[in-house]
Amino acid sequence: MQVEALAKFLGDCGKGSDISRVLEDCELVDNSGESTKWRRLHWIFQDSQRNCGCANKILGFIQAYLSPVRFVGKNELFEAERTQLNIILAFSGIEYGSDGQFRKREAVKTISEAEKRVRTIQGKFQGRRIHPEVLRYCKIELMQDNYFHAVFEAAKGLAQRIRDMSGIQADGSALIDRVFSIEQPILAFNTLQTDTEKSEHKGFAALLKGCFAAVRNPLAHEPKILWDGDDDAADYLTLISLLHRKLDDCFQTRLGGK
Repeated sequence: MQVEALAKFLGDCGKGSDISRVLEDCELVDNSGESTKWRRLHWIFQDSQRNCGCANKILGFIQAYLSPVRFVGKNELFEAERTQLNIILAFSGIEYGSDGQFRKREAVKTISEAEKRVRTIQGKFQGRRIHPEVLRYCKIELMQDNYFHAVFEAAKGLAQRIRDMSGIQADGSALIDRVFSIEQPILAFNTLQTDTEKSEHKGFAALLKGCFAAVRNPLAHEPKILWDGDDDAADYLTLISLLHRKLDDCFQTRLGGK
């Protein structure tokens, strides 16, 4: 059943000519007599297992057929196909990495276990409003389950959006202090007419500075092994989403000379 599932999946990943070329490169003989792509692969894979007594040639075909170099400029497609492939391979205790190499994993027994293993962090966002600007800067990292760098890239994207909106080319605390200065702000979260509005403005400016201090600085200097994982990442990205929504409602002020 697993060989059939692989054949059906791989048959949908490219043209018949691509399959023929890779089969030849992998020295896999096609005597199937089939014209349908997945049926060809199913026969060839079964024949290879019978003759070799192992799945090495099947794995070799996958590595060549779904090689990362084939997807230059199409990283999102590569990650989507790798995710689907790993759901199938999970039953054999194998995982296909983003580097094009196979790794051993504990085999799963159910489809829900397989899907849980390869799900992206976006599953953690159910019930949360994730701003499109977050995914704009870290979508690839999320599809790779690379939570450490997803948070880092999202925080960098938050700073870049503030630079784009304000025209100020600074970073971190210096950027926030200049753009959201209470005396001469370039961007304001509200009209700054009352003490309450001024307090709100200063509070969100402090939250932005805290986000950069808590996310960007530690992640830039800590070893990746110290990262706590997807739960913390989901919370950090939710915070960054909140800050993006507040930026949506910001406006330029005359006080900042704009």
